[in-house]
Amino acid sequence: MFRGPTVPDHDRDRRFRAAVGIDSYEPVHAHGVRMRDTLEALEAGEITADEAESRLAGYVTTDSGRFDADREQRRGVPEAVLAEGKTASETASLATTALAATGRALVTRAEPDVADAVVDAIMDADPDATVERHDRARAVVAHAGAFEPPSLAASVAVVTAGTSDAPVADEAALVAAEVGAAVDRIEDVGVANVDRLLDQIDRIREADAVVVAAGREGALPTVVAGLVAAPVIGLPVSTGYGVGGEGVAALHGTLQSCTVLTTVNVDAGFVAGAQAGLIARAIDGR
Repeated sequence: MFRGPTVPDHDRDRRFRAAVGIDSYEPVHAHGVRMRDTLEALEAGEITADEAESRLAGYVTTDSGRFDADREQRRGVPEAVLAEGKTASETASLATTALAATGRALVTRAEPDVADAVVDAIMDADPDATVERHDRARAVVAHAGAFEPPSLAASVAVVTAGTSDAPVADEAALVAAEVGAAVDRIEDVGVANVDRLLDQIDRIREADAVVVAAGREGALPTVVAGLVAAPVIGLPVSTGYGVGGEGVAALHGTLQSCTVLTTVNVDAGFVAGAQAGLIARAIDGR
């Protein structure tokens, strides 16, 4: 974990954002006061036509791709940089752009060498940033010095059937937390010994939304959904082998559940965490 000074250097923040062509990390949206401010800044010669276009479009164009700077304002979930399929330099470039545009960078599916490049690039660009590297989840989360993370009056429980399910559950927990939910982790309560689950069920019932990660036959989400009143999101995990392995049986089991639950794709920790976060936002009244 890398943590910068507790007192932000706002001049350094401004220099950093200027270096990547972004002059603030306010939510970018092409309407109302923000549109008028952008047009007035363009008329006054304070920003270029390209900068005005990126603000009004809601995204920032770089050599590595277009970053959706308006995602959180529009959808309630922060945009993430998916490292899978990108080079280390492309991922790092988009991460620094995200930090400059929104005050936050969330990188997922990052192998160790890519995570190294992301951390180095962010710390070089903004030494005041707080950077957390989560190797098991293959994720990097960074906040600019002046960034104020959201905080919701709602909680999400992230439950795993076994320790092997934890990397995908970690990703879900990180995303729900970045949306602003309080996250409670309940580990290793699979149905091979249901007493482990029953010992924790009161704790799970306290949550406003529940993500349940399970591989193999994927039974745990169904059992949990039959015991709690909160919405349950089944997260099939690609643990297991042989017939129905690689998450296939877990996915089919959650899709065929006889209790009411929602199911995401195999290993889709980001989606499960985002869905839980959106439920938390609705409960909070956002």
